[in-house]
Amino acid sequence: MIIKFKKSATVEQIQASKNWLIKKEISFQEIDSDNYTLLLLIGDTSHISIDTVQALEGVAEVRVIQEQYKLASRTFNQYDTIITLDNGVKIGGENFLVMAGPCSVESEEQIMEIAKSVKKSGANVLRGGAFKPRTSPYSFQGMGTDGLKLLEIAKKETGLAIVSEIMEASQLEYFENVDILQVGARNMQNFELLKELGKVDKPVLLKRGLSATYQELLMSAEYILAGGNKKVILCERGIRTFETGTRNTLDITAIPYLKMKSHLPVIADPSHAAGLSQYVEPLSMASTVSGANGLIIEVHNDPKNALSDGAQSITPIQFDLLMKKIVKLRKVILDD
Repeated sequence: MIIKFKKSATVEQIQASKNWLIKKEISFQEIDSDNYTLLLLIGDTSHISIDTVQALEGVAEVRVIQEQYKLASRTFNQYDTIITLDNGVKIGGENFLVMAGPCSVESEEQIMEIAKSVKKSGANVLRGGAFKPRTSPYSFQGMGTDGLKLLEIAKKETGLAIVSEIMEASQLEYFENVDILQVGARNMQNFELLKELGKVDKPVLLKRGLSATYQELLMSAEYILAGGNKKVILCERGIRTFETGTRNTLDITAIPYLKMKSHLPVIADPSHAAGLSQYVEPLSMASTVSGANGLIIEVHNDPKNALSDGAQSITPIQFDLLMKKIVKLRKVILDD
């Protein structure tokens, strides 16, 4: 439920409504703007009469949000959320973000070469895994904190913001200089981690789980938003279906659906969606046309010898050609 107050509502009237809600043991969040004040009621409000709330002094309108995800819902916020990184890069709205880099940071030489290359091609953010959740316990698990230090070196050298995956709340202290905290598909419903990320003032890239519904993804985003962190980016990275020809199946429908239901930015991950590099370009183009606010693409300077996910990584040359096509495609979309 949302309570919207009249422009003429006094501070005393608004406070009286707050006191009434507190007495009813109803939690709420207050949103102020130049023109009006909103109170978003959180939790079960079925026992509250809309007519009673409407009769409170100073109240202009009362709306009921049907979705369980209140803060993530476009009913709550009709305007697109736009997130601004420290280096000025904007995410959401008409802005288009491209994150690019290797699945895993392997060496300083590797990450520096890739960082300089993807920046030259037009990437906004450098991606790179330092802590890697792997299906097999015998696979490369990442360089850990040493990998994060190498990402920081690349950040200082190129000016690119960096995004890297965090696997548990205890790792937060190591991510102080990471611009965007990535929550992988396997951790989408790690609710204790999501609660902790709700307390930090950093953008969170939330990837859809392998078999998660749209509502489950939005409810996971709600955990972060409810904690106070409004900087959430949704990511469609492909889901597990009966098809075995590709690693996963990119759900293109997710992009317009999530943008219609939520005000949060939505980006696509064509690399994980197919698991094969030859499909990265067409899936990137399809995601762009479908209205994605950006892409996260795996780029490796030597995919055949990559320590993880080489099969789905494109080369810097391929990435450069893709970016040229994306720029042309975006121009057509915006000029339409």
